[in-house]
Amino acid sequence: MSKAIKILSLFFIFSAAFNISAADSNMDSALKDRAKRATDNGLRFLREQQAKDGSWSGSVGITALALRAFLESRRKYTEDDGPFITRPVNFLLSHIQPDGSISESINNRNYNTAVAITALKATGNPDYDKIILNGQKFIQGLQLSEQKGYAADHKFYGGIGYGGDERPDLSNAYLAIEALKASSLDSNDPVWEKALVFVSRSQNNSETNDLNWAKNDGGFAYMPGYSPHGDAVSYGSMTHAGLISLLFAGIDKKDPRVQASYKWILDHYTLEKNPGAKHNQGLFYYYNAFAKSMKAYGEDEITDSNGILHNWRNDLSRKLLELQSKDGSWVNSDSPRWWEGNKHLVTAWSVISLNLVIK
Repeated sequence: MSKAIKILSLFFIFSAAFNISAADSNMDSALKDRAKRATDNGLRFLREQQAKDGSWSGSVGITALALRAFLESRRKYTEDDGPFITRPVNFLLSHIQPDGSISESINNRNYNTAVAITALKATGNPDYDKIILNGQKFIQGLQLSEQKGYAADHKFYGGIGYGGDERPDLSNAYLAIEALKASSLDSNDPVWEKALVFVSRSQNNSETNDLNWAKNDGGFAYMPGYSPHGDAVSYGSMTHAGLISLLFAGIDKKDPRVQASYKWILDHYTLEKNPGAKHNQGLFYYYNAFAKSMKAYGEDEITDSNGILHNWRNDLSRKLLELQSKDGSWVNSDSPRWWEGNKHLVTAWSVISLNLVIK
């Protein structure tokens, strides 16, 4: 074979591989390029805003999320890239507590520990394996079950709260489930089955929810029988969190709980707001959970209940590009509730979302 033919053969092989990869996400190529630049701009903003101790907003939780945004980006940053990565890692390590939690506050220990061990796992550094294992054990120890006096028929059984509040919620349960999956907890560990009891009881699906509060629209509330938006209403951010929780805990896509939640998403498909939430509260939390759940569900193009075809990657990219500020940041201009007035947090969430979109 001549040298020219060999070169052409290699060209076609690489071209075919690229086309297969590009087709995997079925995303508009020009939009994907814009989304890549948006992540770079978001990461540049975060780097410029980083404190001397490596943190963002002096918070373990926000620092862990910002660090994750860097580590999971298309740039594939690592600790070898310098202090803008090593300093936030060291900030997290400096807040390890004797009980295995990683937190600057007793009130958010589950949230902080969950996102911290997820970020440490993303470094790929085996030096943190013991720390991650201790974090796993801490999170498992927060779960409400027989060991804490909760019978299996209690509405909070299997739930996990912030860590300073004994009342569990789906948001904290989802973050804990994500962290335990990311850190490779044994799939046979009983924590999964118990967590699914709580997750299922947070769903407005009377066919699978054994509590009598549940309606039957398939969406999720904040906790069994309660939503901050009134009357245990289902809303977007928690429905996507519920879907993620089911899938990450090993539930098959054909399961009626998964199908019911996915139908709710099709019935309320939008990126103009957090559907069901008051005043667009939790909008960027919604975008972040949306990206994770759609990625986990595995369908790039979906047809909503009105028969309209959507490419969720394109839709989410367009919306986040529209909302990005000139300095590269994002913030919820409609509502600062749940820290969404904090540019460090919201920018980290947005970059993580776009990282999932463009992969």
